[in-house]
Amino acid sequence: MIKFVAKLLLLLLLFIHPGISAAADGDRFILLASTIGPIDSGIVGALEDLFEQETGIRVRHVGAGTGAALNIARRGNIDLVMVHARSLEEKFISEGCGTERIPLMYNDFVIVGSPADPAGIGGAKTAVDALKRIAGHGALFISRGDKSGTHVAEMELWNKSGLKPAGAWYVNYEKGNEGNVPTLQYADEKEAYTVIDRASYLFLKNRIKLVILTENDEMLINYISLIPVNPQKYPGVNLTDTMNFIRWLTSPHQGQAIIRDFGKDKYGAPLFFPNSLEWQAIRRKK
Repeated sequence: MIKFVAKLLLLLLLFIHPGISAAADGDRFILLASTIGPIDSGIVGALEDLFEQETGIRVRHVGAGTGAALNIARRGNIDLVMVHARSLEEKFISEGCGTERIPLMYNDFVIVGSPADPAGIGGAKTAVDALKRIAGHGALFISRGDKSGTHVAEMELWNKSGLKPAGAWYVNYEKGNEGNVPTLQYADEKEAYTVIDRASYLFLKNRIKLVILTENDEMLINYISLIPVNPQKYPGVNLTDTMNFIRWLTSPHQGQAIIRDFGKDKYGAPLFFPNSLEWQAIRRKK
């Protein structure tokens, strides 16, 4: 009980004291830094709760954009990260901060905007074409602008378009680091375009007027990975319980089955799709 209370206090102090260490190995408590979208959707909490019910190992999370989540882990405060920006993930691993990228799940990004669609992106064949139309019309576009996974994905699309967005029409939302939901609500208020993950859109769909205008482009796939924090660099990491959690999350009969069905009852479709290596192997055999 003392360890549990101590680690809850640690979770509250992560942003305040960069020298705080992560868990002792095998103490039945895991600290996770997760990108905000999966937290807002409810899937992170659902996975944590069911894992604890089955194993007795508690998992608690702190939410931040991918860049910020990786920076928290760089302080040695975290056992595991759940993130979605490959370039940032690979840098984290190359620095020796994480051990490996482990595929977990995916969904996709969409480009949303006002039903009036002033830039006419509803007729665009690709996401890149849609962004070119938005820029060409100088139509208001809201970016998270916070080096989160969503922001990185958006900037990669702009790079592929050959454009560097700038001007009064392109707005970096000042509270973008609070997540996709506040960003989407702000875009709705301004009747603007934005790139957002589908789960966040479905979560707010009945409370906003924005609609999906561009989707189903391979470049919009949003892969979410797990990265164990490297215990050789950060000796306080709880590697034993973290690897138990990872095995559970990536098991086709446990975490992957939960991911497969999550959201179907509420939205009529899953919010995420399983993507562990074991799951992929089963799919290939079918």
